Amino acid sequence: MSTRQTPLAIALVPVVILITLLSINVFIFKDDAVSGSNQIILIFSGALAALLALKYGHQWQDLEGGVINSIRIAMPAILILLMVGALSGTWLVSGIIPTMIYYGLHVLNPSIFLVAACIICIFVAVFTGSSWTTSATVGIALIGIGKVLGLHPGMIAGAILSGAYFGDKMSPLSDTTNLASASTGTELFTHIRYMCFTTIPSICLALLIFLVLGLGADKSTSDDTIGVILTSLDNSFVITPWLLLVPAAVIVMIVKKVPALPALFAGTLLGVVFAFIFQTDIIETVGKGRGATEQYYYVGIMQTLFGDTAMQTGNDTLDELLTSGGMAGMLTTIWLIISAMIFGGIMERSGFLKIITEALIQRVKSAGSLVSTTVGTCVFFNISTSDQYLAVLLPGRMFTEAYEKQGLAPQNLSRTLEDSGTVTSVLVPWNTCGAYHASVLGVATLTYAPFAFFCIISPLMTMAFAYFKIKIAQAEYEAQQHSESTT
Repeated sequence: MSTRQTPLAIALVPVVILITLLSINVFIFKDDAVSGSNQIILIFSGALAALLALKYGHQWQDLEGGVINSIRIAMPAILILLMVGALSGTWLVSGIIPTMIYYGLHVLNPSIFLVAACIICIFVAVFTGSSWTTSATVGIALIGIGKVLGLHPGMIAGAILSGAYFGDKMSPLSDTTNLASASTGTELFTHIRYMCFTTIPSICLALLIFLVLGLGADKSTSDDTIGVILTSLDNSFVITPWLLLVPAAVIVMIVKKVPALPALFAGTLLGVVFAFIFQTDIIETVGKGRGATEQYYYVGIMQTLFGDTAMQTGNDTLDELLTSGGMAGMLTTIWLIISAMIFGGIMERSGFLKIITEALIQRVKSAGSLVSTTVGTCVFFNISTSDQYLAVLLPGRMFTEAYEKQGLAPQNLSRTLEDSGTVTSVLVPWNTCGAYHASVLGVATLTYAPFAFFCIISPLMTMAFAYFKIKIAQAEYEAQQHSESTT
């Protein structure tokens, strides 16, 4: 059967149905929507897209191939999620996370916490080139510290992710930074320098907002309360600076360009080793809690790797923080990612996404509208394909010619891809990034999204620069500069 041109209205149907049903889901289930109901809606919307594609001549085998390819793209994220689940368990029983919380409570207070958390994550993300690693290491500890200080979890996660995504964008080690520059033919450091014009004002605004929020934060958590928590940590764990060597080692490995998965695996193994060195009583307690006899050390370690682990310190606030679901705790998120990849794979292979974006490109009339259309397309791909790499790569390919026709240098496009495709991925609950950070930090995407100020401001900033013609490089000027620099 030959394929027929699908009308734009038909291509939009699955997206409209998806957004409508997901909105209903969030209204009814609230934060529990990601526990299963959103997954069903994504699969249902994917099935609807497949039926429409079959009606217009596409073959099921081809659509199925699109789904398989989409899931293949998401496999690195799935494997990293599993490893982060294991890492969080071993870092809990080894005392690494409690130690980071312990020392953090000594130096941070509610007034400066949000700004400090954002800046800490900026530095870690710049040096590692990974918002994911930042979230899985210092991010977990900062969430615990912030909750003890009585701050709203959404604010804490918003500050962490604002810093993490700024650092990720500005790091030459970042995969999305390299992808955006490569997909548009922009030299890497030209791309990074050009991003500074929009990215630095965006993070400065975000830091200012976090400062105001911090100054107005509830100071009800007294020094006495913090003192009780510190005492509980001291009584329940061996607290020592030696434990900080493990997260430091993971960060160094990432800086040395060790891939994320083996680096996190090494961090997990180091967590096991340090647990046996410093926290044998805790391993024994976890093992005995599973009904083990002589094998309680083995059972205790295995439980922390794959299942639920909860520390009992005698302090309710602390006990709520010191929990881990291990690898099993990540399975709901993995289910969400797979469901999202089903929808995205069918939409991409059926050509529906291309039809929608081509309709947007036809309406471009100026540099401002072109940049705004690029931003909207990146956000649309983050919603529809559930993957930030596709949200950067596909618009990068599609808009290259449009930017050339407008006489704009390629770094305008590469900057826009990062200012929108990279940073808005974390705001979508079923996107791999949104699902990942929500699971790692233990804060629902829609809870932290209103406070991820950098991720919200960044696409607005790049559109404002375009409409007011601020730092919009012209292709002819850039070509002349390049010619002069080579003579």
